[in-house]
Amino acid sequence: MAAKKTPVKTTAVIKVSPQLLDQLNQAIARELQVVVQYMWQHVQWSGVKGFAVQGKLQSIAIEEMKHAEAIAERLYYLGGTPTTKPSPIFVGSTLKEMIEQDAKDEENAIKLYKQIVEKARKEGDETTNRLFREILQQEEDHHDTFTTLLEEI
Repeated sequence: MAAKKTPVKTTAVIKVSPQLLDQLNQAIARELQVVVQYMWQHVQWSGVKGFAVQGKLQSIAIEEMKHAEAIAERLYYLGGTPTTKPSPIFVGSTLKEMIEQDAKDEENAIKLYKQIVEKARKEGDETTNRLFREILQQEEDHHDTFTTLLEEI
C-alpha cells in the first residue's frame, strides 16, 4: 500500500496583510460563483438566442475556473486557505435577466480586482499584482461580451 502524501506547505518569500489574503478569498468565492452560474446558464438555454449565447457562457465559465485555480494557488502560497464556498449564485429566469446579472458580476469583479492590484502594489507583492492585472484584462473582456450581448437581446 502506497504511503499517503501530505501537501507540503511552503513559506512564502513575501508576507502580505490579512486584508489582502481576505480579498484573494473574496476573488476565489466570486470566481467559483460565476463558474457555476455561467455553466448552469449555458446548460439551461436553448432556442435561437440561447444557442448564440451558450458557447460563450461555456467558454467564459472555463476561463473563470482557471482564474479561481490561479488565485487559489497564489493564496495558498501566501499562507492563506482558499475558500470552497462560492458567492451567491444567480441563474435568472430569462436570458436578458441572466446576462444583465452576468454583466453586473463582471463589473463587481473589475472593481475588486482593481483594489487587489493596488493593495498588492502597495505591499510590494508584484506577483499578485501581475496575476490580477492579467485576470482584470480578461474580466473586462467578459464584461464587454455581456454588455454587447445585452444590445442584441
